[in-house]
Amino acid sequence: MKNTQKLTLTAMMMAIGTLTSHMLFIPLGILKVFPVQHFINVLSAVLLGPYYAVAQALGISILRNLMGTGSVFAFPGSMIGALLAGYLYKKTKRMGFAFAGEVVGTGILGAIVSYPIATLFLGKEAALFGMVPAFFASSLGGAAIGFALLKIFMKNTAGRLEMTNRL
Repeated sequence: MKNTQKLTLTAMMMAIGTLTSHMLFIPLGILKVFPVQHFINVLSAVLLGPYYAVAQALGISILRNLMGTGSVFAFPGSMIGALLAGYLYKKTKRMGFAFAGEVVGTGILGAIVSYPIATLFLGKEAALFGMVPAFFASSLGGAAIGFALLKIFMKNTAGRLEMTNRL
């Protein structure tokens, strides 16, 4: 895929992620669970690679915060998950590792990195115990949707390519 195509697809994913942010989120205490972001992270990690995945995660986080539909926790959570998902997929070429990278990157590492932000800006001392389950649940659901969609897409694409090659 050419760089122009990758940039276009990244921009489209950013638009979808930003536009759905006010429709598809679940408030959990100080956090907003946003499974579509994790779904998009897995898609961009597999289709575009780690750098474009991080770029779309950053772009969606910025736009959501400017629109008032996001929180400061979107930055570390989505970007770490996108980076780890993209990196693991790039190294292994297995979608299961992209799924695991998103869940671990966002659900665990992103939540831990967000803890100092919660303590500094919100004054929440026990925020870590509330953040890890919320981040984990959100990333697990969204990444599972992305993984399932990619499996279906790759299966159908591979089947069509095989049929074309036989003809």
